[in-house]
Amino acid sequence: MNDWTGKSAADLGRGIASGEIDPVELCEQTLDAATRHPVFARIYARLTPERALSEAKAARNRALEGKRRSILDGVPISWKDLFDTAGVATEAGSALLAGRVPERDAEVLRVATEMGLVCLGKTHMSELAFSGLGLNPVTETSPCINDPEAVSGGSSSGAAASVAHGIAPAAIGSDTGGSVRIPAAWNDLVGLKTTSGQLSLEGTVPLAPRFDTVGPLTRTVEDAALLLAALEGRNAPAPQAAPLRGRRFALLETVALDDLRDTPAAGYDRALEALKSAGAELVPLKVPFLEDAMALSAVLYSSEAYGIWRDTIEAAPEKMFDQILERFRGGKDFSAPDYVAAWVELDRHRKRWLDETAEFDAVLCPTCPILPPTTARLLSDHAYYVRENLLTLRNTRIGNLMGLSALTLPTGIPSTGISLMCAPMQEETLLGLGRAAEATIGMVPAG
Repeated sequence: MNDWTGKSAADLGRGIASGEIDPVELCEQTLDAATRHPVFARIYARLTPERALSEAKAARNRALEGKRRSILDGVPISWKDLFDTAGVATEAGSALLAGRVPERDAEVLRVATEMGLVCLGKTHMSELAFSGLGLNPVTETSPCINDPEAVSGGSSSGAAASVAHGIAPAAIGSDTGGSVRIPAAWNDLVGLKTTSGQLSLEGTVPLAPRFDTVGPLTRTVEDAALLLAALEGRNAPAPQAAPLRGRRFALLETVALDDLRDTPAAGYDRALEALKSAGAELVPLKVPFLEDAMALSAVLYSSEAYGIWRDTIEAAPEKMFDQILERFRGGKDFSAPDYVAAWVELDRHRKRWLDETAEFDAVLCPTCPILPPTTARLLSDHAYYVRENLLTLRNTRIGNLMGLSALTLPTGIPSTGISLMCAPMQEETLLGLGRAAEATIGMVPAG
């Protein structure tokens, strides 16, 4: 029997196109691998085997008839459990939503299905998506691929784990402050944060809709590009790798390098050396106003999140993990004028950012300043949980606050990533740079 475990989504799609891979066999093998996996229950909230096999059979027929809808037609992927699935529970990692069964698919899932992608099932996540760690004692905590005692990163924790552990070729997650990029980095994957508004949020359980975005977690940049196209309803090839020689990259020094621990620093330096060797120009950049923008995070995030969830939460607060409950309730501390004023100020900072970075092809920084913490210590040490959670999301949140498109790539050192940030709606440019950077970093000898 053929073993397609570990192949990229693009390679699987090409195999289906050539007739070497049967979508039904691929689906059956992937479902079987998932159910047999020793930590399956910590990764998937639920599988959707009947739907998956039905969609795979339709993909097989289209392939035989020469009517494939996209490059990834017939490729199975997992979905974070905040994307509505018709007739199947969507609970967003929370006991508050236990038994919630939507009547129709989220818009991005509907579009992906139209493009031929096969829905494997729903993956575990941080409760209501409000943590970068991936710790969820209410449902399940997915393990990091590099340390089974550590968290996998959140809030798209199971999404990353499903790909890293070989029980999904790719996954769809969401990113509000880093929830695609953190688990991607900690599990040695590619993670794409799309620009706010690039993909529909209809039918997606919200956290903070002005920051919420949809994005893929994949093994390669090519896969991320192809999945983005499919989620947009486009059948388009991935952007070609953009030559790195002569490209100007800003190395963000403000905020992003504070408290950077040794291993993430080593991964970042390794990636930078690879880019420099390929002929890219690396220019240190200080952005003093970024500290003021970062200080707006509490009022912007917690006010919106608590405003959306207050009534549901306060009707049954005992159902929540206390750390997540505390974070939501932080939204009580701010008034409506505080929130409006913060957005006025942030919009001003966003314009300044674009002005000060316009001369660069992308802005670079370490994806996360720390390695994934262990589950045991996070559960036993409140102060440690709060500190590590804030540090985890700090660098990725820059991209959300500034309204950017952003991509994290593995550095070659386990559980560390390098982030590339481009202007809003510049995903194609970003992915072209990402493909070149991925190849260049991958050429550096291990160790």
